[in-house]
Amino acid sequence: MIWKTDFTLEGINGMLENTLSKTLGIEFTGFGDDWLEARMPVDERTKQPLGLLHGGASVALAETLGSIGGVLCLENMTQNSVVGVEINANHLRSAREGYVRGRAKPIKIGRSIQVWQIHIHNQEDKLLCVSRLTLAIVPIMA
Repeated sequence: MIWKTDFTLEGINGMLENTLSKTLGIEFTGFGDDWLEARMPVDERTKQPLGLLHGGASVALAETLGSIGGVLCLENMTQNSVVGVEINANHLRSAREGYVRGRAKPIKIGRSIQVWQIHIHNQEDKLLCVSRLTLAIVPIMA
């Protein structure tokens, strides 16, 4: 198991209060030994003008998943945190309604950087987006 701290889905979802993730309706729904999963609605908050899921909303879901995963892998969450330094996304298919589901798994968990892979699927389990997020581990400034 990669997680360095005990957590619950309720606790993770509580961390989203007063954030972009909460505004977009992102909700963590599951986890395993080396993955985290969250869903996001395809609605007026996350669509672009043509009625399709906005690519930026998919990227926000991906960065939320990877960043929360990154924090949960830290040896000492009171002294360090993570910040995104690069994210990319390939949008492979669109969505117009329902929910999309993202799953994040680490590619590398190092002392100074982490790299996460995030796949986003629609309700029919079709792959919509493939994203990769690089995180830097930084000290928390008091």
